[in-house]
Amino acid sequence: MTGTAVQVERGVYTSALDLFSIGIGPSSSHTVGPMRAAADFRDRLADGGMLAAVVRFGCRLDGSLAATGVGHGTPDAVIAGLRGHRPETVDPAVVHGAWALLDAGRALDIGGVRFTRDDLTFAPRERPHGHPNSLTLRAELASGDVVEETYLSVGGGFIRRLGEPVVADAAGPRPVTPNAPTFRSMRELLDLSRGRSIADVAWEAEVSVHGAVAARRGLDAIWTAMRACIERGLHSDGVLPGGLRVPRRAAAAWNRLAERGESTDAAEAVSIYALAVNEENAAGGRVVTAPTNGAAGVLPAVLYQSVAATGFDLELIRRFLLTSTAIGSIIKANASISGAEAGCQAEVGSACAMAAAGLTAVRGGTPAQIENAAEIAIEHHLGLTCDPVSGLVQIPCIERNAVAASTAMTASRLALLGDGSHIVDLDTAIETMRQTGADMSSRYKETSAAGLAVNVVEC
Repeated sequence: MTGTAVQVERGVYTSALDLFSIGIGPSSSHTVGPMRAAADFRDRLADGGMLAAVVRFGCRLDGSLAATGVGHGTPDAVIAGLRGHRPETVDPAVVHGAWALLDAGRALDIGGVRFTRDDLTFAPRERPHGHPNSLTLRAELASGDVVEETYLSVGGGFIRRLGEPVVADAAGPRPVTPNAPTFRSMRELLDLSRGRSIADVAWEAEVSVHGAVAARRGLDAIWTAMRACIERGLHSDGVLPGGLRVPRRAAAAWNRLAERGESTDAAEAVSIYALAVNEENAAGGRVVTAPTNGAAGVLPAVLYQSVAATGFDLELIRRFLLTSTAIGSIIKANASISGAEAGCQAEVGSACAMAAAGLTAVRGGTPAQIENAAEIAIEHHLGLTCDPVSGLVQIPCIERNAVAASTAMTASRLALLGDGSHIVDLDTAIETMRQTGADMSSRYKETSAAGLAVNVVEC
């Protein structure tokens, strides 16, 4: 399951297999993206016949990657990537702990190259490349030559090497068929959906990129990972890593529902499913970006709740994921899914819109009702800031996912009660989100420099 945001004739379509990438916690932009960047840098050295000649590695983290990188596991991710690990396949246990050793004065081994605390530098106040999440990787060779590459982590695990297009990983572009459906706006998607569903349009796009067999296999793998994450979280307790000592609550809450005989209550169950996913994410476990790690609990929770009574019908699950992908692709193309670029409205707000759209689709909603549900969800997240306490994806992130999952269900209900007619269309709401993000102070964009992050007294 590799690929890229596909440039097609009239628009941009981000494949479901990229928008929902399987990785590890706690952050898609601060953990998954940097690991992919470091792995790509290593691959480039190897492809150029230079890897064996490296005598020293270095990494500089800028902006938000530096400001909250330690709490988000960025140093650990960079080390893992330089060692050749990838977020899709690495055992999470292999990744965590590198920074603790470096900070304690220990040296690490990266393929025979000694790496110390001095080889990793932080520049939280600098954005030399005009983006809040940049990292520069450096390799000194035995000859005295230096190889250096800079990457931007643009949200959702996507990275961009300076001078190149955005990619989900190092695989590069995938070909698309000439007659692939193309859309950049909701208006264009609605035009394509006349006489068929939004999921049908998205499916045609997926097949043009991956082929039917690989696309179906990829969607099913995404669902399998989402379901496994929820069910692990429902049976895990203890305290989350980091200085806040936040206790896991999903398992205890789930047990209380079961004891009361209310485990099928949709409103409470969906909130607990979201808690379960984001506690797994905060613990650095295996999660699916949806469309980011910080917002990873919203969509899986709504999906799980919506299909549990059907015995987890795969056709409904694929319809949900494909519909959600179409909406997420439009948001990503026209605004942002990155908390560092546009605040949490871009992460949890986007996830809520995608979940509301998917839920409306599996409930039999029309394309107009699906658009209405997504617009309601986006509209009521406008201006939401990203201010993680102590740089950890815990407070307010975990509860925020539970609240947004409930909001997605409400948005779907409201849309289904109408005929799809509404005053503000989704394209306008997305453009408003983009403008709001552009106007928002950088202090409220994942830097932990304002909001709850500075007003909560840490014990």
